[in-house]
This record gives sequence, structure tokens and C-alpha cells, in this order.
Amino acid sequence: MNPILKNILAVVGGWIVGSVVNMGLINTGHKMFPIVGIDINDMTALAEVMPTLDAKHFLFPFLGHALGTLVGAFLAYKIAATNKMKMAMIVGVLFFLGGIMVNYMITGPMWFTITDIVLAYFPMAWLGAKFAKN
Repeated sequence: MNPILKNILAVVGGWIVGSVVNMGLINTGHKMFPIVGIDINDMTALAEVMPTLDAKHFLFPFLGHALGTLVGAFLAYKIAATNKMKMAMIVGVLFFLGGIMVNYMITGPMWFTITDIVLAYFPMAWLGAKFAKN
């Protein structure tokens, strides 16, 4: 297979699989710690209730972001033909941009935003690549 196509497949595949992991964990969190009276698909209602939520409600979103990025970067590294670390980090960039968008649309507590942006994306993409390398 053409190395460029393989690298594109690595990034797209990592992004898709990482997104499935992310959403699976977020949905698990909503089942374990439901927000009573809120439709989690209603972004406006979710944004309004965010400041009132306990820390437990932010555990699974963080895990989803972090582990989704880690798994996606791992897969991108494994599939990529060349520049494996770059492909893993591109997945990290995609998740980072998504994380910024979500934190902008659904403003949570500042401690969560900082923790999420600083720890869930680039460090996890790097770790995913390192795990894949070994």
C-alpha cells in the first residue's frame, strides 16, 4: 500500500477508534452518574447545569478524552508506514481541537478545563505512541 495512503488511514482510523472509546466512556459515565432531569444530548441544558455538577460527573469525560486519545494514537502509530510518532501526534492534535471546542461549547469548571486541556491530549498521544513502539 502507498505509504501516504497508509498514513492517512492510520490517522483517520486512530481518530475514529479513539472517538468510539471516548463516546463509550462518556456514555458509561452518564449511566453511572446520571444528571437528573437533563437530556445529555441537549447542549444548552448541559451547558447550564455544568457549574452545579460534582467532580464525579467529570471523571468519565476526562477518561474518555484521555483514553480515546491514547488508543487513537496507539492505533495510528501501529498502522502508519512512516513518521509514526507524527501520525500519533496528529491524532492528539485532532482530539485536542475537539477538546477545545467542547470546553468552549459546554463550559465546565476551570479546574476541569485546565486538567482536560493539559493532561488528556498531547501527553496521552505521546504515551499511546510510546506504548505502540514497545
